[in-house]
Amino acid sequence: MKVLGIDTSSDVCGVSIVENETTICSIDLNTGHTHSENLMPSIAKAFEDSNLSLKDIDLIACDIGPGSFTGIRIGIATAKAFVDSLDIPCVGINSLEVLAYKSKHQKLNNIETICSIIDCKNDNCYFAIYESRNNEINCIFEPTASTVEDMLNTLTSFNNVLFIGDGAVAYKTIIQNSLPNATFSDDNEISSYDLCISGLTHYLAFGKTSLLPLYLKKPQAERQFEEKQKGEIN
Repeated sequence: MKVLGIDTSSDVCGVSIVENETTICSIDLNTGHTHSENLMPSIAKAFEDSNLSLKDIDLIACDIGPGSFTGIRIGIATAKAFVDSLDIPCVGINSLEVLAYKSKHQKLNNIETICSIIDCKNDNCYFAIYESRNNEINCIFEPTASTVEDMLNTLTSFNNVLFIGDGAVAYKTIIQNSLPNATFSDDNEISSYDLCISGLTHYLAFGKTSLLPLYLKKPQAERQFEEKQKGEIN
């Protein structure tokens, strides 16, 4: 199957075309939050470089977050337009699940519990817990926004936990102090290739899913407005 992956959930604007696990074309641009300008040109270039078109795509995988609110909307809107135009199957897969699937390729022994963690700054994070068994990844603690301390309290009953994601890098010392037996991934960045592979694996296991954004926190503007309203009331 040829998979088109679209990832706009972070500063990186990522587009990949993968056939099974073989990369046909991959473009990951760290352009900041300029995805509205770069996504469609990146997709066009990916098709041009691969001598393919949208009609050749069997599955679209789109990162639904958590991450940049604006970026997520841009990626999902683009994926939906492609899906609707040619009735292409699609899978919306969250960033934390992509990280969990990514860990499967690192051949770490005796690891059954995976904690995907994305840094939200100031000792805050997005995280989810997955079970890796019989070459399958199953979510056992749904994605949530949390403090690092609360995340670690959630993990106290687990053994042999692998931490993966930029949050695992940012908070490695804090995690080690709380969980001395923790293991850390050597590769913590999400790429559009990883999205394609995890999307294909998820699709073959569970079928297509809807493209709904995963917002674990309110947008900053909305939070600031609510804080202003509270101040005026007080």
